[in-house]
Amino acid sequence: MATSFFKDVTLIIKKYCTSLPEYEDESTGIRPNHEVTFQLKKSVEIQENDKAEYSYFVTHILRHFRPEADDCNFFAHILLLFAAEKHSLYYIYTALSKPVDLPGIYQFTAMAQLDDIQIDYYNSREQRKIPKQTWMKEKLYEDYWEEGTQSRKSKEHWFNVNIDILMKRMRHSESDLHVFQMRTGCEVERWGSEEKFSKGVYEYGYDGENFLSFDDSGSLQFTQLYQPRVNIPFLNQYTKGYLGKNCVDWLKKFTEYGENELRNGSPPDVHMFAKRSTSDKIKLTCMVTSFYPKDTVLFIRKYRTSLPEDETESTGIRPNQDGAFQLCKSVEIQENEKANYDCFVAHRTLKEPIITKWGN
Repeated sequence: MATSFFKDVTLIIKKYCTSLPEYEDESTGIRPNHEVTFQLKKSVEIQENDKAEYSYFVTHILRHFRPEADDCNFFAHILLLFAAEKHSLYYIYTALSKPVDLPGIYQFTAMAQLDDIQIDYYNSREQRKIPKQTWMKEKLYEDYWEEGTQSRKSKEHWFNVNIDILMKRMRHSESDLHVFQMRTGCEVERWGSEEKFSKGVYEYGYDGENFLSFDDSGSLQFTQLYQPRVNIPFLNQYTKGYLGKNCVDWLKKFTEYGENELRNGSPPDVHMFAKRSTSDKIKLTCMVTSFYPKDTVLFIRKYRTSLPEDETESTGIRPNQDGAFQLCKSVEIQENEKANYDCFVAHRTLKEPIITKWGN
């Protein structure tokens, strides 16, 4: 098993120093961890008395750089992995089957998020599409907001009609609360002047279960809850065109409008603290907060060597209320070992890594 690496790695199981063919082993494929690193596992069934003759071989861009030997050199190569500028634009719609008497909860809400920052908002009480960032208000004229308001009102009506249809189809009672949601958007990567469409999302959900989604092959997938009456190839073509062209065009415009705020970023604050877990052990936690953009690297290290992913607990990257993010990792350790641990943090806003030692 290889873990805590940045994507693109080679893992080979060998017998007598000879690589096993792919069809003889099982692979999980490269999977994401809770933050921006990845893991890969390969397995092979062998005779018990053969086990000493097997080995594994791993290659990776950072494999020959040892963070314990040269923190700054290691950090420089991590920054290469942040070289791609990533941007995303998502629209999120939520409709409830009936009003609820709770503050801040409306029967219909809609919002746009650029790089995880809310840039506009609409709800069924005010029924106005409003800017949530100063630069959105400054760059876009009143006509844009008026047209956007009319569009959101139309969507509100469409959601109200269709949540009733879904409830009838599911034979759900009108006295119960049900939720109908939609998320659509796109992501791009930029390397210098080159830009590449990397992901499109188009999905509907009812009471937390997706019933229509746009998969990686570029096709819409449906469950029995929803079967469209329109021509499916046409719907596929329309969805691909919207995500790959219309959505990306707006993403470029919004990114240009908010360029200063989006590019400047916010460096992370790093904290290290402990809490007693048993009579002789403590839970040591590294907390990174107030950083933007979202991607960051956090290692808990012992004697300047990163602990494996399966030895630590991670919250995953979570949003703060101010649009920045936080990430915590923890490990249970012997109390008398605490001076040997530190937190290693890398982020695109930093010129050098932040290393916080336990006890400082």
